[in-house]
Amino acid sequence: MKNTLFAVVGAIASLAVTSAQAEQSIVIGHSLSPTSHYGIGADAFISKLTELSGGEFTGTQAPAGQLGGERDMIEGLQIGSMDVVITSTGPLGNFVPEVFALDLPFLFRDYDHARNVLDGDIGQELLGKIGENQLVGLAWSENGFRHVTNSQRPVKTPADLDGLKLRTMENKVHMEAFSEMGASPTPMAFPELFTALQQGVVDGQENPVTVITASKFWEVQGHVSLTGHVYSPAVVLASPILLDGLTDEQRGWFAEAAKASAAATRAEVNRLEEAGVALLRENGMEVITDIDKAPFAKLAQPAYAVYTDKYGTELVERIQAVE
Repeated sequence: MKNTLFAVVGAIASLAVTSAQAEQSIVIGHSLSPTSHYGIGADAFISKLTELSGGEFTGTQAPAGQLGGERDMIEGLQIGSMDVVITSTGPLGNFVPEVFALDLPFLFRDYDHARNVLDGDIGQELLGKIGENQLVGLAWSENGFRHVTNSQRPVKTPADLDGLKLRTMENKVHMEAFSEMGASPTPMAFPELFTALQQGVVDGQENPVTVITASKFWEVQGHVSLTGHVYSPAVVLASPILLDGLTDEQRGWFAEAAKASAAATRAEVNRLEEAGVALLRENGMEVITDIDKAPFAKLAQPAYAVYTDKYGTELVERIQAVE
């Protein structure tokens, strides 16, 4: 009787442990507010993962750079201290140099072109390259086309950039492009940016409307120019240490959750592209919309060599050829 009792108690304890192990909460880190397009993408990821797993996996956001800058979080994925990260591609090129091709100025014609590239063969190949660097690329997400804001003056021509201290991502292509266009690029991690603008450490920055609105840069910037100089993808990354411990079915849930995240983020980018400019104006920013991009593109062209001198022109030409 005693042995039977021990066996029952042991079985119950074993089931309790198994149940506890089965319920796993995933942390999704990103650099923006929980109500931003990243935050909406993170919520969609959590919702889809919870649904597909029947509650076996749940999740929470760690927004606004709570767990460090984007490079810090990517490094955290490599060592297993992070689970999932939604990040811009700016720092990713330091780990996967091929990704630098996506940051070339005036490479993508419009949103349809960019999304067709990333959802097609080229995008899948680049996710594979990410997978060779102690990271797992789950899906391409989005920030949008990048624009210039500053506290000094309207930017209508490249001459207006002359001498402006502009925060850029830690990205050699971006830095070279802005140097060629006349600005003084100053790379820094995104969580440091608002304070740097507030204190005048830098005059301005460049980001999509989605990020400008989510960060309320109108509190420290008076001018925004819709230069659309670079299309800025985002990417949903996971830790290989996390995914290697899962079954094929569970890894499939994460892949589907990442697709849902990207779709929700792109939908929010679409919405903000229409509503965001009005919001910027309502909050006191001067918005310059009528810009001739050709002079900017001509000056930025030498930045292509930062990429093509090392990796050739094949990938760039393939991207340009996509309809």
